[in-house]
Amino acid sequence: MAGSNCGCGSACKCGDSCSLDCGLPSNEPPYNEQFTNLTYISDANFIQGGKTGYIQNNSETVSVSKPNRVLRYFPDGIRNCYSLSVTQDTKYLIRTVFVYGNYDGLNSPPRFDLYLGPNIWTSLDLKTSGLSETEEIIHITRSNSLDICVVKTGTSTPLISVIELRPLPYHTYTTRTGSLRTLAHLYFSYSDKIISYPKDVYDRIWEPYFLLEWTQITTTLNVTDSSNGYAPPRDAITTAAIPTNASEPLTIIWSLETSDDETYGYLYFAEIQQLRANETREFKIVANGRVDYDSYSPMNFEADTVFNHVSLKCEGAVCRLQLLRTPKSTLPPQMNAMEIFSAIYFPQSETSTDDVIAIKNIQSTYNLSRTSWQGDPCVPKQFSWIGLSCNVMDTSTPPRIITLNLSGNNLRGSVPQSLHNRKKDGLKLS
Repeated sequence: MAGSNCGCGSACKCGDSCSLDCGLPSNEPPYNEQFTNLTYISDANFIQGGKTGYIQNNSETVSVSKPNRVLRYFPDGIRNCYSLSVTQDTKYLIRTVFVYGNYDGLNSPPRFDLYLGPNIWTSLDLKTSGLSETEEIIHITRSNSLDICVVKTGTSTPLISVIELRPLPYHTYTTRTGSLRTLAHLYFSYSDKIISYPKDVYDRIWEPYFLLEWTQITTTLNVTDSSNGYAPPRDAITTAAIPTNASEPLTIIWSLETSDDETYGYLYFAEIQQLRANETREFKIVANGRVDYDSYSPMNFEADTVFNHVSLKCEGAVCRLQLLRTPKSTLPPQMNAMEIFSAIYFPQSETSTDDVIAIKNIQSTYNLSRTSWQGDPCVPKQFSWIGLSCNVMDTSTPPRIITLNLSGNNLRGSVPQSLHNRKKDGLKLS
């Protein structure tokens, strides 16, 4: 992950990468995280409200890394949004982390919703998620700003610990429609070590995974990356799993939330054994009973990526991937690593960029501090900014602001040019 993290300012410019330690007081300087050496900065410049909380120190939280030890919680307002300045039409890995850590002493982890712009991302219940919850997507930005919002859904108080943005090559992780929600980055090893930056240049977080019916193979030799931009970390592709019973398939099973969910798998292969002249490793790749490859052979000490271009649905929400040895193969099937995603859709268009720029200029010019004036001005309708009326036609058409009521605000000074321009377009003021 080349380049530097975004620095402090009125917006977080994430053309490269961005690491926000949510709740870190604004007077604390940026710091380098001890394991990744990535620079984390306070989130104070990117959010209007919220308060700082600290997780409790106990045997359960002793191993929690520094970015996750402090958090921002939101006792006020329904929707609280981070506004990040990004590069339009850029593919980002967007990761959010939530650690309750009994910061309030109530032993009552909250439930709340997470939104990306005007669209719901997921509903979180930190009571069922263990010590922490991580939500990660791969998403192409539609404009040069990105809102990440937590939304109160009941009586409990939303919180957030970390926001991270990592740009990815545009040609990787492609979908016909929608974005990708990460279910797992797995490498097949007995190890108990997590792999992340700097070993993974994109800061994907790989977890070891291994089944009892597998045998591990490894190499200390160099493995070339021929994965066309996916850049699996070396530690993930110099180890692999094979079925202990050489005639059995190598099988991986995972679950989706519903049978209507769609899934994508990214498989990483590299032959890491020096095969003799009379040895062959060849296998079928079968997903949910459908043969994707009749005969696949890993390249000798070269990492390759295989994935489904079209999403798959899984009967009963249970997905099954099998690698089956072909009749001509003398060796069992083998796989080094795998990433699993589900498709996620964000159908609601953001409010017209011109309108957003104009209303934010007004907000800045007159120093308007309204709790509701966060996130997208118009959508979803239940969170639209107080004082605005919008024309919301359908999800694919960007909403437009049609009336703006600023009465009762005791405004002084000249009318900003952005407001003049919008009045010409038919904006009604009062």
